[in-house]
Amino acid sequence: MSDKSKGPGSGRGSGGYRGLSVRVKSARGRKISSTRWLQRHLNDPYVQRSKIDGMRSRAAYKLLEIDEKYNLLRKGQRIVDLGAAPGGWSQVAAKKVGSHIDDIRVVGIDYLAMEPLPGVTLLEKDFLDDDAPDLLREALGGHKADIVLSDMAAPTTGHKQTDHMRIIQLCEVAVEFAREVLTPGGTFIAKVFQGGTEHTLLNELKRDFRQVGHYKPPASRKDSAETYLIARDFRGMAPKVEAEQQ
Repeated sequence: MSDKSKGPGSGRGSGGYRGLSVRVKSARGRKISSTRWLQRHLNDPYVQRSKIDGMRSRAAYKLLEIDEKYNLLRKGQRIVDLGAAPGGWSQVAAKKVGSHIDDIRVVGIDYLAMEPLPGVTLLEKDFLDDDAPDLLREALGGHKADIVLSDMAAPTTGHKQTDHMRIIQLCEVAVEFAREVLTPGGTFIAKVFQGGTEHTLLNELKRDFRQVGHYKPPASRKDSAETYLIARDFRGMAPKVEAEQQ
């Protein structure tokens, strides 16, 4: 993996990288909107850089930029990556924490199949399945996680409010899981779409984490409503109160 300061992800947009411009010709049966999307994608400096750096996806630079700002990923940590496909965030995390085949410290889960990643345990499973949390705990080997990442997003409908509510629901499930597996002092990072109700979720997180805020990394497209919740310094699960003996 290339150092993030050498390409997109350095907190300065494309990091000065300019690839060759690609022009996409219209094809029979392809909508004009699809042609425009493909041309934008192919000319995206983060997409171009990801191919040079051998990254699984342009999304990898979002995590690199988040880490550049907050300095969250450190050697020896244990990481859970929810909605991991195609593996960009797990790839970054494994490199940052020093995860390798003899000491795997990164666990990723997604219902989409992924090619194996060095130093990462990948589970092909829907995180919303009832048994998914237990499988993740098992993959952690009984250890607590230092960071829970969630770049999950439900398939978009094109209806802004519906898409917003769907991703908030995913995030709420991810938060509940994070509360159970994070070590005190741990971090939770999750994608949400701006739409109003994410502020309610943010306020709920403030009860469990000492530092909570939003951040939209430069790699996140300007026309996208996505932003990231960054919740740091987990307070830990409150001890269960034993019922008084009568």
